[in-house]
Amino acid sequence: MCYLCGPNLNQTIMATYDIVLPRLGEAVIEATLTRWLKKEGDHVNEEDPIAEIATDKVDTEVTSPVAGILAKQMANEGDVIPVGQVIAQLEVTGKPASPSRDETPVKEEEDAPPSSPKREVIPGHTEEAEACEIPDEEDLPHDHDEGGTRFYSPLVRSIANQENISFKELGTIPGSGKNDRLTKQDLLTYIEKKKSSPAPPVSPSQPSQGIAPAATDEVIEMDRVRQLIASHMVRSVQTSPHVTSFVEVDMTAIVKWRGQNKDLFFKREGIKLTYTPILIEAIAKAIREVPMINVSVDGTRILLHKRINIGMAVALPSSNLIVPVIRDADQKSLLGITKQVNDLAERARNNKLVPDEIAGGTISLTNLGSFGTLMGTPIINQPQAAIVAAGAITKRPVVIETPEGDTIGIRHRMFVSVTFDHRVVDGALAGEFLNRLAGHLEQFNTTQIL
Repeated sequence: MCYLCGPNLNQTIMATYDIVLPRLGEAVIEATLTRWLKKEGDHVNEEDPIAEIATDKVDTEVTSPVAGILAKQMANEGDVIPVGQVIAQLEVTGKPASPSRDETPVKEEEDAPPSSPKREVIPGHTEEAEACEIPDEEDLPHDHDEGGTRFYSPLVRSIANQENISFKELGTIPGSGKNDRLTKQDLLTYIEKKKSSPAPPVSPSQPSQGIAPAATDEVIEMDRVRQLIASHMVRSVQTSPHVTSFVEVDMTAIVKWRGQNKDLFFKREGIKLTYTPILIEAIAKAIREVPMINVSVDGTRILLHKRINIGMAVALPSSNLIVPVIRDADQKSLLGITKQVNDLAERARNNKLVPDEIAGGTISLTNLGSFGTLMGTPIINQPQAAIVAAGAITKRPVVIETPEGDTIGIRHRMFVSVTFDHRVVDGALAGEFLNRLAGHLEQFNTTQIL
């Protein structure tokens, strides 16, 4: 190079580009790197996936925002990585004007976290007071359990060590902190109850650590998602007193309307017309009329959610479940809900959801009828306070009231239940919600054309 003339502007140089673990959604602060899709030395195109990652909510891929050569993998498969940490370095080519040292572009406005749903705090807490509250030390995410799914402060961990309480046992203790976090007081209360309760007798024929498999038993290890589901379900029933109420709905008009429109709809839109969007629309309407069903519990406060974000349980090919969310369902048309339901369900089964699409739900729906189940008592998806279950639609003889007298007729009937958190929802409120939901289904507009 001519030192008098300066650098050759047409000369390309090699620079490194750091790929970091991206922000994965609200309240997600880390992920497990499950598999590398590119090896060191591989060429990577822009938007190529380079690794698969998993959180306690969803599995997804990390893509490269630039093209280059994968120079170095900065993490191993199985590592738990915090958001923002560098996981790989790429060698990229560029002009001298481009950055010649390691740089990670900083995104600003487009990376701002999504606004949280508007909520009303009752009783007696203003938003200003809530924003100024300082969390106790034990409510901060200082450390986590062996599965990386629940956080414990150094104080909680110290007390647990002194009392010989394992991580597994800690995971069974309900927490009253934010996002079910275990506080010092939760742990001390648990220890006090444990000391005052006599230990249950252990049968000599039963191993203390579980059931010994017989020689003919097949032992199947839970996969990561099933372990998370199991932990979430146990924590839910330990957190909320579950109560379930039922109502029976006449679905005859909806069944006939769907039968008349499903083939034409499929030809026009290329997607199926199922009962799930109809149920979601009716749930959203019922919540508008009975808003106190759309709440969460935060310690001694009730959070009344102004947005109606309905989660729908989707069965995966692995036999696990995932709950993508229809946001602002009350502001969408039936056609809009139908398209979004089909899109989310399809991408859920193909492991293509992003974490934000399964976060922020305020109430959930599980359609048990798709598996032929008549009725059910589902477990609440914490921190929500209610979950709706719809059973199979069956033909049954029923009494039909007419001005001329009662007659017997064949009708399409369906059981709908709501399981609710009895800490904040009483039977009268749940019953009113169910009756409004049944009314919207039985008064469905059969003249509409999607």
